[in-house]
Amino acid sequence: MQEIKKNRIVLASVLKPVDEPRMFERLGQSLATNGYEVFIIGQVPASAKIVEGVHFVSHNKINRISTRRIMIRFKILKKIFSIRPNILIVTTHELLGIALLYKLLTRNKIVYDVQENYCMNLMHTHAWPQILRWPMAMTIRLKETFSAPFISKFILAENCYSHELFFTKNNSVVVENKCRVPTGFLRKPSHENIKLIFTGTLAESTGIFQAIALAKKLYTEEPLIRLKIVGYCPMQSTLKKIHNEIRNSHFITITGGDEFVSHEVILKEIASAHFGIVYYPHSPHTINKIPSKLYEYLACQLPILLQPNPKWINLCQPHHSCIVVDFGHLDTASILSKTKEGKFYPSEIDSAKWPVEEATLIACIKSLN
Repeated sequence: MQEIKKNRIVLASVLKPVDEPRMFERLGQSLATNGYEVFIIGQVPASAKIVEGVHFVSHNKINRISTRRIMIRFKILKKIFSIRPNILIVTTHELLGIALLYKLLTRNKIVYDVQENYCMNLMHTHAWPQILRWPMAMTIRLKETFSAPFISKFILAENCYSHELFFTKNNSVVVENKCRVPTGFLRKPSHENIKLIFTGTLAESTGIFQAIALAKKLYTEEPLIRLKIVGYCPMQSTLKKIHNEIRNSHFITITGGDEFVSHEVILKEIASAHFGIVYYPHSPHTINKIPSKLYEYLACQLPILLQPNPKWINLCQPHHSCIVVDFGHLDTASILSKTKEGKFYPSEIDSAKWPVEEATLIACIKSLN
């Protein structure tokens, strides 16, 4: 008897590495362990990983602004046709065009994993010149709206997208970026210093410079303070500014910068840290979101130095997981006192962990078969 081939699923991205946590650890591994054969298309990974049922299909690193960013879409389409998945999951608006073409020619299902409100991001960040932001944002929104009738399901990475993105109405499911904590994970911070970490994308819009300023000010009163910056910076101008800011601060170090950082490395830094910093400059494009690293720190029971965002405070304070910090008026004596005297995490927070979302994801994909 001929063996029945597993349902094939492709997860495709342009700028993200194939081992990016949402594509690989959350969606990819969950689908593979539930009987699907998963292929992840993206940039060359930060580290080689082998998981049964998950295949990496990588392309070389692409600059954010380059003609290759346009041309790679056709190479990705060729790869998709060679795999011929039953379900194609695109994780960026850039691939909606080739997804529609794939659906037209094969009649297979396409899913849009909405990881960002791209229109809002363009309008409220400095990634592109101001004169280009509005027309680019409107082009993306038109593309998403036109594609909506042909998309089998929208997976939303944030609850707030349910009301921000009208084109997903009545055809979406929320699967948040909660943390898959490795088996045996244990935090063991050093007794020789007070280690703060800032993880994730390094950008003005994610608060990297406020984190550096906080560490510098705390260090003037407590020489045991250390700050470890761990993440990828997509803009060279921002990375140069970061290096200038930390040049004469030996207690601040950086891993990543112009290179992708594996999630494994980030988890190791979380395991050895005393506190994680979560701050985002006030902006309409982030005010309603829950940062992935917030769930990550909660799931790993890392105490958090947290800005006074009411939504985030309501998520953290019931678990005694944070110290609320007014980054505009730093009271270093009070912050240091609370870091030394605080009693954090009386119990684990299962609601911040990935299994809560996994069941929703699997039910969604099964409904498309």
